[in-house]
Amino acid sequence: MNPKEVTIVLDPVKCTGCGLCLAVCPSDTLSIINGIAVITGENSLSCGHCMGVCPSAAIEVEAIDNEMTSFETFSLDKKWLKYGGFPTTDLARIIASRRSCRNFKNNPVEPEHLRDLIKLAVFAPSGTNSQAWTFTCLSSRKQVLDFGITIKNFFQNLNKKAENYYFRKGLKLVGIKALDTYYNEYYSSVKEAMDKMENQGIDRLFHGATACIMIGSGPQASCPKEDAMLAAGNILLASHTMGLGSCLIGFAVEAMKADRSIQEKIDIPKAEKIHAVIALGYPDETYKRITGRKKPIIRFK
Repeated sequence: MNPKEVTIVLDPVKCTGCGLCLAVCPSDTLSIINGIAVITGENSLSCGHCMGVCPSAAIEVEAIDNEMTSFETFSLDKKWLKYGGFPTTDLARIIASRRSCRNFKNNPVEPEHLRDLIKLAVFAPSGTNSQAWTFTCLSSRKQVLDFGITIKNFFQNLNKKAENYYFRKGLKLVGIKALDTYYNEYYSSVKEAMDKMENQGIDRLFHGATACIMIGSGPQASCPKEDAMLAAGNILLASHTMGLGSCLIGFAVEAMKADRSIQEKIDIPKAEKIHAVIALGYPDETYKRITGRKKPIIRFK
């Protein structure tokens, strides 16, 4: 389907001609003619703004899957929450309480939780509302472990290359600095982590997580990395409210970026790119208080 195809369906009997749909439409798809809304544009973002704002429920957007607002682990109140309609203190507490979890219990994550997390993820904004996300779930500890071994093997091979002084310095001389930078910043810590995984069975990559969600994008995404991280943010916060711990695994993303054969081993199509890998599981850690953050650079102009 053309991602900008107009799939709006208007009910002329219900339409009151209020024009609210025109005001919120980012694509100028609609017009008021003879007192009712009609489709006059050739493109639509299928964002659902018109559908959500219509006071008489006269608009449907067929591209929108109603199942995406039906959840298995909780019930969603489908009445729109108005601006200022939720206590900022409650939201701030969830945001500030979320922490990267690196100690997980052995309990498996139920598939329904994973499915609901993905549904919540896609409510994130995306460039031109492309919604071109892809989600690949590893839903067992064995699958996570097998994937972890693949990532470990990648970094062990990378470390072997980085150990070659003349090789990495030669690359740097011709303007390829990545391997030398990796050696200076990551080699030692990665070697230690890989040694512990290899010799002591300590999972320093996924920290004992029993599930994993990889967020990717198809070629039609206009802002793929940004879209993926916004979706990941929803998962990180939602998982906390579900009693799950989460941790972004950047090393897995970098390995998959450098060696595209890794994603083929887990049946992810070549046309997709993975931008975020999230470890999930039931946390085996408890905190007593919110600790805050480092102070960022802030500018007001």
